[in-house]
Amino acid sequence: MYSIYCRVFQAAFKLVANFLPWRQPQIFTTTAAMVDMLRERHAKRGLVVTDKVIASLGLADTLLSQLTDAGIAYTVYDKTSPNPTIANIEEALAQYKAEQCEFIVAVGGGSPIDCAKGVAVRVARPKKSIPQLRGQIKVRRKLPLLIAIPTTAGTGSETTVAAVITDSETHEKYAINDPVLIPRYAVHDPTLTAGLPPLTTATTGIDALVHAVEAYIGGSNTRETRRNAEEAVRLIFANLVQATENGSDLTARANMQRAAFLAGAAFTRAYVGNIHAVAHTLGGMYGTPHGLANAVILPYVLRRYGHKIDRRLAELARAAGIKTDGTEVQRADAFRAAVLELNRRLNIPTAITALRREDIPLLAGRALKEANPLYPVPVIFNRADMENIYRAILAE
Repeated sequence: MYSIYCRVFQAAFKLVANFLPWRQPQIFTTTAAMVDMLRERHAKRGLVVTDKVIASLGLADTLLSQLTDAGIAYTVYDKTSPNPTIANIEEALAQYKAEQCEFIVAVGGGSPIDCAKGVAVRVARPKKSIPQLRGQIKVRRKLPLLIAIPTTAGTGSETTVAAVITDSETHEKYAINDPVLIPRYAVHDPTLTAGLPPLTTATTGIDALVHAVEAYIGGSNTRETRRNAEEAVRLIFANLVQATENGSDLTARANMQRAAFLAGAAFTRAYVGNIHAVAHTLGGMYGTPHGLANAVILPYVLRRYGHKIDRRLAELARAAGIKTDGTEVQRADAFRAAVLELNRRLNIPTAITALRREDIPLLAGRALKEANPLYPVPVIFNRADMENIYRAILAE
């Protein structure tokens, strides 16, 4: 009966989604073009949200210089955690208000972008706390101008409806989902990703792969999300190894940015699934980087879904050129094998070392709460299914 309830809920939500105001951000290829847009809008003062790593690498320096030259004042918040917290958002919000800002620019990976989204949400809904806004379509207010400048090619946060936040007190990680969270503008400049360490390039790239795959195999995909996911998967298999092994290859970097964007556009409409539900609990409890968690979990969940997803995986295998002939089962198995081989080449571990066996019941409960009834997964997991995934990724 519970599975029926979940499927009815998902079908209803898919129907409602047809009436939501979906859009994509306008893309600039340079920060200079983005600053020109701000000048034309007569923007006066903004909040730049980033993190200590981005600041230390100087990846925001060119932007800050361009803002100064354009006569646009700014204040920088660079304390974003790898898994952004409610405290991060409230600190950045206080800075936004104190400096009388009117727009927000996020520079970094998914963490600064999600933090910036959280600040924008709190500006729009000042009487609501972040926990009160968790879940689906609870913001429903126009946000201040929000711009995303991704420095990783993985999260696709510059085109998604989600902000994923960690509650430091409960160690829960959850999402705020609302179409108003899609940034108005984004900058895709591959030079901003060229300095990433290989492991970060690899794990964020697999993060994009997970977005595309979960969107594609789920039950809420559309013709457009399937097309976006197929192209993202093709680009990832063709470019991720090269981008990881040769970080200065800007063509591979640009292709990965495109892949992450397409995968983000796919899952923001078609949703993710059990892989993300598990990954979020690991980020909340242990601070495990999201891309790393997704990369480790992906092969185990694809195996657990079994033949239920063979048709979809066979289609992805053909679209990506992994295996274009043979039976459906053969092509699906080839896709699963290709995922394992990609992880191996990228030195992705097969377990999460921080995971503790005694935490599994709590984590499984949280993952089930996130996944069901919302995520239109091909197989609805029960507690035993979910706990088996955690046991599979134990480092013991």
